[in-house]
Amino acid sequence: MEWKRLKARVLETGSVRLSGESSDEYVSRSAAGPSAGTPGSLFFSPGGGRRVRAGVDDNSPIEVVHRGGGAADLLIDGESVAGRLEPAALHCPRQAYITVSGTCIFRCRYCPVPELPGRRKEVGEIVRMVESVADRIDAVSITSGVASSIEEEEAYVIDVVAALRPFDLPIGVSIYPCPGTPARLHALGVAEVKFNIETATPELFSEMCPGLSWEGVRESLSSSVALFGRGRVYSNVIVGLGETDEDLERVMEDLAAGGVIPVLRPLTPAASLAGMPRPSAERLLSLFEVHGRILRRAGLDPCRALTMCAACTGCDLTPGRDA
Repeated sequence: MEWKRLKARVLETGSVRLSGESSDEYVSRSAAGPSAGTPGSLFFSPGGGRRVRAGVDDNSPIEVVHRGGGAADLLIDGESVAGRLEPAALHCPRQAYITVSGTCIFRCRYCPVPELPGRRKEVGEIVRMVESVADRIDAVSITSGVASSIEEEEAYVIDVVAALRPFDLPIGVSIYPCPGTPARLHALGVAEVKFNIETATPELFSEMCPGLSWEGVRESLSSSVALFGRGRVYSNVIVGLGETDEDLERVMEDLAAGGVIPVLRPLTPAASLAGMPRPSAERLLSLFEVHGRILRRAGLDPCRALTMCAACTGCDLTPGRDA
């Protein structure tokens, strides 16, 4: 079975069960997003710059057998794929992807973070975290909840970014923006930004992210392209919140036409959406083809990504990388 179909099946299931040799050094845990508070996840790579991230679950129908030293086999639907477990530097391979504030005053319906006992990391602590993995990373990526206010969070993240500039690595930032956020991040030398519209329609956004502004995020994305350049601005769009494929095609066309690379993120059921199904492999594969056509027409290539999700690709089917 070709890689994109295998990966779609893993994303549909969302998990693998681990067997074989001890894999503790390859299991990482998230402080933000829908995977926060779970037993952890791992990255499996068949080589060629491709990888998939999956949660660890003893009841998963998909198995990863660790043969030792990182060598592993992915057993899925009667197929066996040889590859390797990739150690996460911080959160993902080859990056220090750090959550600044693991708490949030907003309550997006798909996100468990507001219910978790998260905390804000000190600036010096973040610098030390990057120092600890500096010999095995190519980029630093920063994301954050909103601890007290959008404006205060941005100011704190700017302090973090300023403290990380001496590492001389590309820095990507994904936070909830307010007016002027793109310009302030650009002035600091940030390489790429990701502001997430999350949903395919503004109506869904109002339902899923009460108190936040879909149009505000869209405006920040538009102003970012003029600063960072086409293909250096990204936006997550979650698949599986009740939107149609036509809704997703429309929003992808719109984002790409403006120079923004949409990142299609399969829903991880959590928080008040814990009972929702994950999107099917068939739907993900169909959207993958549409996504690729849209990006090619717009002259956008996720393979050029330096930071964040588009550089990792573990959680999403990514045109140009997964085939």
